[in-house]
Amino acid sequence: MKNKIIILAAGKGTRMQSDRPKVLHNFGGQPMIFRLLNSIKKSGVDSRPLLVVSPDNIELIKESLSDFSCDYVLQDQQLGTGHALSCALKNINEATRLIVLYGDHPFISAETVAGIAALTDYSVAMLTVKVPDFSDWREIFYHWGRVVRKDNKIKEIIEFKDADDKTKEILEVNPAIFSFNSDWVKANIGNLKNQNAQQEYYLTDLIKIAVSNGVAIGGFEIPDVEAIGINSLAESDLAAKLHLNL
Repeated sequence: MKNKIIILAAGKGTRMQSDRPKVLHNFGGQPMIFRLLNSIKKSGVDSRPLLVVSPDNIELIKESLSDFSCDYVLQDQQLGTGHALSCALKNINEATRLIVLYGDHPFISAETVAGIAALTDYSVAMLTVKVPDFSDWREIFYHWGRVVRKDNKIKEIIEFKDADDKTKEILEVNPAIFSFNSDWVKANIGNLKNQNAQQEYYLTDLIKIAVSNGVAIGGFEIPDVEAIGINSLAESDLAAKLHLNL
């Protein structure tokens, strides 16, 4: 079993009020993506992760990550997370398992990376987060997609904008971190549609495709603090207040 970790890192720093790529935003005295790359290295899952970057940020990211062993692939147009994964497929070589992470989610631990890599019995696996409620700092999770289960098995992910009031009461949310059998992805990624308000191809729609085809979804929960992303200055401040930079 050969794993390939794919890190989505094409985002701009607009919401960080910066001209620098989002993943290079300073957090705890270093670019936020350093923490993720160190966790990957510690996990031993993939010695050379593949970063999906944009033409605008590739040179700066390459320069900033010169001390890490990484490969790069371009996403010429920002057409969504599903499109980003499709761009990466041409560079996965002989990998049999693909693990999709995000450069702006720096708190994913080495144990979590190793854990999702170990779910090899499933063509599709994912991480989930279960919160006690959406109060206080956990309100950041309120607008995340909900994980819908039937007989304790993952049935689908319903995005917040598509959720009714009952669905919004579900306390298990989707951080959109997945592990796929590479052959399964190659056979199904062409079925993604961009018939949504953003006209983007969503990685989460692969879960719908899997469920509709009767494919069992593997997964496990991670701590809520581990799933925090840094997509804005407000989220960066929140992470600092929770001492996640220590």
